[in-house]
Amino acid sequence: MSDDRLIVALDVPNAIQGLELAGQIGDAVSFYKIGLGMLTGGGLALANELKSEHGKRIFLDMKLFDIGATVEKAVQGLAQFDLDFLTVHGDPYVVKAAKEGAAGKDMKILAVTILTSLDRQDLDGALIKDGAIKDLVQERAGNAFAAGADGVIASPQEAALIRALPEAKGKLIVTPGVRPAGAALGDQKRVATPASAVADGADHIVVGRPVWTAKDPRAAAQAIVDELRGL
Repeated sequence: MSDDRLIVALDVPNAIQGLELAGQIGDAVSFYKIGLGMLTGGGLALANELKSEHGKRIFLDMKLFDIGATVEKAVQGLAQFDLDFLTVHGDPYVVKAAKEGAAGKDMKILAVTILTSLDRQDLDGALIKDGAIKDLVQERAGNAFAAGADGVIASPQEAALIRALPEAKGKLIVTPGVRPAGAALGDQKRVATPASAVADGADHIVVGRPVWTAKDPRAAAQAIVDELRGL
């Protein structure tokens, strides 16, 4: 039986493989993330099919970033598909534009704080201001909430700090960078186990490779669900 706190990332090349994987996992998972990497491989078609024909919840991870008018129009277009979550970058003007684009729809706008694949060296290379990542994430989360974000994307290592913000009351915290004990880290640098991420304040965790590269994806997903229910 599924638990929608677990979101499985369908980070496979195309919609056909994504649908096959979802079929293998079956009712062990009720919530899927479809990202930018599958956009040209039929990602929107897959999102619609999983939502309308299979009753799954859908997190569209586009991380939109552009001038406000463009973001607003893009979100208006995506909102018509009745999806559940959409990501944009956490800059306040981007968040405000996205919320305007999603007006009247149930789709939640989630703001990206700092990508979980980045560390301080990466931020230095991108000319991001000085400071500890955890402090920058907390600051960006607060700014995104103030701009109207329904929630934020942050690493599980920062979930407790964000949950402690007064502005976080009633808001969602979604954490990628989650790895079951013993799983390879892949390209993630700021990670935690599923149970610890939720215990620290995450509403949803996103897990990709440990599920879709497993010999038995359904069993891998069910093991994570069982871990969450054991909290």
